[in-house]
Amino acid sequence: MKNEKFKKYSDLAVKVGVNLQKDQILMINSPVECVEFTRLLVESAYEAGASYVMVRWNDDLIRKTYFTYASEEVIAEVPDYVVEQFKYVVDRGAAVISISAPTPGVLKDVDPKKLQIASKASYEHLNFYQKHLMANGSQWCVISYPTQTWAEKVFGKGEDSFERLLDAILSASRVTDSNDPVAEWREHIEKLAQRNKKLNDYNFKKLHFKNKLGTDLEVELVEGHIWAGGGETTQKGIPYCPNIPTEETFTMPHRNGANGKVVATKPLNYQGKLIEDFYLVFKDGKAVEFGAKSEEETLKGLLELDEGSSRLGEVALISHDSPISNTGILFYNTLFDENASCHLALGNAYAMNIKGGTGMKEEELIDKGYNKSMTHVDFMFGSEDMEVVGITHGGERIQIFKNGNFVF
Repeated sequence: MKNEKFKKYSDLAVKVGVNLQKDQILMINSPVECVEFTRLLVESAYEAGASYVMVRWNDDLIRKTYFTYASEEVIAEVPDYVVEQFKYVVDRGAAVISISAPTPGVLKDVDPKKLQIASKASYEHLNFYQKHLMANGSQWCVISYPTQTWAEKVFGKGEDSFERLLDAILSASRVTDSNDPVAEWREHIEKLAQRNKKLNDYNFKKLHFKNKLGTDLEVELVEGHIWAGGGETTQKGIPYCPNIPTEETFTMPHRNGANGKVVATKPLNYQGKLIEDFYLVFKDGKAVEFGAKSEEETLKGLLELDEGSSRLGEVALISHDSPISNTGILFYNTLFDENASCHLALGNAYAMNIKGGTGMKEEELIDKGYNKSMTHVDFMFGSEDMEVVGITHGGERIQIFKNGNFVF
């Protein structure tokens, strides 16, 4: 490993990503292939004053074997020790770093019903943990590191595929041999905050998206919505950055307010399956029609997971002319691909995207248009010719995007 460069990267995750506090606990979720980088994260965390660092390992191939052979009854269970582990994280206010290193398509032959059962079981037993993080209960950050299988999916088989993906990840994360990534990220977060303020000042009622691929969609926003992105702040006032890299500014759509057609511009890697060339048609917030070139049944399973999974929980704006988009690389990883394109999310909304939301009860949030679901799945629909118009409560139409990019 290029020690100095990777130490910068691990320090960035700890100091800016989760902004780890002295004597705070850190949990790291890591694929087994990322052991070298995980060791660096552990070192950076203890150097930053962590009281304890716990690592939860995962393996996509073991996961595939599990879903292939385990019964539906077993898959529907979540062992008590797993629940207790996550309770420990919540009760102690631990920070969480998750390394996103997917194996695209690894679960393509797995029975979709088993994946759906697993999703429902996880929601039923571990939803308290997701709620804690989504309400800014403590700091969390998703970062990435290559695996050989993922690298070969992106660049094809070859001796240099791993290194190429590694370089692309570091470049997108603003880590170079000569820079100070911590300082650059703090500046980047401030720029995103300024854009968020402009959008919040407009207080749009609706957004209208249109391009030549067939997207023609109106998305109503909840009253009192907040545009966010870049940096967040916990309920205790600790600033952090949930995604490295990130280029997005996002907010909460009204669960009943999407109308029209949206055409995806990038494949969606969902539960190890690649959904490609798909579209959705919304009426009064619900996806009432859909189609896909591949994995249409997987898309159907996502939309039918629960009542909220066929509705929107997030709308995000990103210029087509942006660092990740300009690489021309399809990463097959939502962490990167969502930051190269405007995107929407099916499923659960974020309470932080509405004024006073983190202090509201669920019933209050739903009454304001919040979408509740056991899932949250981003898909990309931005393009180089995307036009976005904001419609104010007074009916004024304000150009937000022209030719795929912000106009301000």
